[in-house]
Amino acid sequence: MKQCIENPNDVKWEEFWAERLENKVNKDWDKAAPGFYKRTRKDDYQDALFDKLILDENDSVLDVGCGEGSVTIPMAKRVKKVIGLDSSPKMLEYLEKRALDNKIDNIESILKPIEEIKYDEIGDVDVVVCSRSLNGIIPIREVLMELDKIANKYVFITIFGPENKKIEKDFDKELGIKTEDFPDYNYFFNILFNMGIYANIERFDLNNYREYDSIEDAMDNGKFRLDLYSDDEKALLKEYLERILTKDEKTGKYYNVKDKADWIMVWWKKEKK
Repeated sequence: MKQCIENPNDVKWEEFWAERLENKVNKDWDKAAPGFYKRTRKDDYQDALFDKLILDENDSVLDVGCGEGSVTIPMAKRVKKVIGLDSSPKMLEYLEKRALDNKIDNIESILKPIEEIKYDEIGDVDVVVCSRSLNGIIPIREVLMELDKIANKYVFITIFGPENKKIEKDFDKELGIKTEDFPDYNYFFNILFNMGIYANIERFDLNNYREYDSIEDAMDNGKFRLDLYSDDEKALLKEYLERILTKDEKTGKYYNVKDKADWIMVWWKKEKK
């Protein structure tokens, strides 16, 4: 017999969120860092993100899950200070290299898992930005509570949209593997709602598809879990990509028009402390 819930606000959405993530295998971000650092593929995500962010030149920003700095560096050029937080020493090493190459000196880095963020350690900042970094966080309610405390003005978060990872999911079907999707963004919205945070939801209108220098580049780009595939499955992946990707004779790049990102922005303005 199904349990009857009289008030939808009584649903513990964070428990559904955690349940969807219980079988997820953690990614080795140190191993992935070099690929992220050298990646130059076509992607209009960053333009869409900065079109939405509300930043002032005097702002301090906490960039949660900053990685190698693809968002941190351009953000640091627009604000007074950025604190980049990441759990990967290698990612922060590349962030520091990017900052040096760009002659940027207003970035502070913190080596810490997102799950361990605490207001008592970070303190107050004007804006919190979590760009593509919270999808796999299990204690999501606790993390969101701390981020809301830290921000004085705004919190901006991007999470997967419903059409993300399309060609990866199609390959899983060919292998006969059931894709373990991340929790949908409606879980996220309802977790915030139950916390008393009434967030804005916007879907990025991204048109650009991804491009790769070679079939091998398309395999080793971080989207496919090569570390979990057998040699036979890797061979099948190569055949799959050779079949679905088209080579642009002018640029020499490989692409598929369905291979593009889908991201949802969730954001809210803070009440004055």
